[in-house]
Amino acid sequence: MKRSRSLVLSLVTLLAATVGAAWVALPAFAAGATATFVKTSDWGSGWEGKYTITNGGGSTVNGWNVTFDLPAGTTVGSYWDALLTTAGQRHTFTNRSWNGSIAPGASVSFGFLGSGPGSPANCQLNGAPCGGGTPPTTPPPTTPPPTTPPPTTPPPTGSLPKHLLTGYWHNFDNPAVELRLRDVPAEYDLVAVAFAEATSTPGAVTFAVDPGLSAALGGYTDADFAADVRTLQSRGKKVIISVGGETGRVAVNDPASAAAFSDTVHALIQRYGFDGVDIDLENGLNPTYMAQALRSLRAKVGTGLIIAMAPQTIDMQSPAGSYFKLALDIKDILTVVNTQFYNSGAMLGCDNNAAYAQGTVNFIVALACIQLEAGLRPDQVGLGLPAGPGAAGGGIVAPSVVNAALDCLARGTNCGSFRPPRTYPGIRGAMTWSVNWDVSNGNGFARTVAPHLDTLP
Repeated sequence: MKRSRSLVLSLVTLLAATVGAAWVALPAFAAGATATFVKTSDWGSGWEGKYTITNGGGSTVNGWNVTFDLPAGTTVGSYWDALLTTAGQRHTFTNRSWNGSIAPGASVSFGFLGSGPGSPANCQLNGAPCGGGTPPTTPPPTTPPPTTPPPTTPPPTGSLPKHLLTGYWHNFDNPAVELRLRDVPAEYDLVAVAFAEATSTPGAVTFAVDPGLSAALGGYTDADFAADVRTLQSRGKKVIISVGGETGRVAVNDPASAAAFSDTVHALIQRYGFDGVDIDLENGLNPTYMAQALRSLRAKVGTGLIIAMAPQTIDMQSPAGSYFKLALDIKDILTVVNTQFYNSGAMLGCDNNAAYAQGTVNFIVALACIQLEAGLRPDQVGLGLPAGPGAAGGGIVAPSVVNAALDCLARGTNCGSFRPPRTYPGIRGAMTWSVNWDVSNGNGFARTVAPHLDTLP
């Protein structure tokens, strides 16, 4: 996994937060489509809103946009299932690639978080009044700016806790302590097995216990490993197969390789009992075909499939980047993104006005803020850090720094000089590279961070 490049990148200016309304039936196409708005929750200083677009006509709606005004002092923050463009107080939400077609009698919806006292007004659906009007002759645009993704309801992930600790387990022999899978410390909720590897077939992956690891452990077979997966699961843990790593060469760049990826990962899940998959590709990623592969895999496995990602910091600097785009495009089925906040050098945070040095609370919080303000739900954002000496080339921090960053994001306490625009009590947790390095360093990461996660809201 883990050897990134040092870079300072410019970041996309991110949107503020908020928008409002109560049961307001704000419509759409004349005798056909309508768009209705409802405030699904309200906590005083902010609220969550939802638009439902219903096709009451006799022909399919191909592409939609919903435009409305907000009064001064009311802003839009996070949003999902649509793309957003803003001009002053006028906001336009446009369909994603996967929800632009609405059959007669069907509905789609999108949502957003609002801040401030106002509610949407002057709503138009595809240029006609949201309550019904004359359809425009030209179809609405379908390709707006880069930000956002799917539903407010997190996808089911079995018995995963609200705040979880993820650790990578080495399927190789290196200077860190070698471990049988069953010997992963109890503090870890989600164990990512590193790594499945590419085959000669584009997109296809394979996995087996590494001969070097087996020898170091005095004999450790595939059957032993599969039994250990079941052992961890019997303890309430989840085990996923990670694809990629620093030298990973898995390439999913067309429909055939997407199908090969889906089929071979599914075969590994069936053989070893994995609960899901982790995408940790550090050498390029095609978001279109990887999204296709992951949706195909989920269709085979079911709604309990865990999908995790471990991008480098540079991959999550802008929603226009391929990794970020993948995360937003599969937000409706994505479990967690554990960005590697190390091996990075200095980076720009979500305020876009300073280069934050890695290895600080400011760095972790300001970079996590990019994801939180550009479309991912807090429950989909995790903080990835090294487990002490040997685990990374840069960005190693004391576990107490990880806890401080979690506090700053979840509660607004223990922040450095940078403070995010709001708190995110649902922040998912932390990840470390790796379980083996943590054990090598006395288990300080897990024993410090895991109990702290239990104190978060």
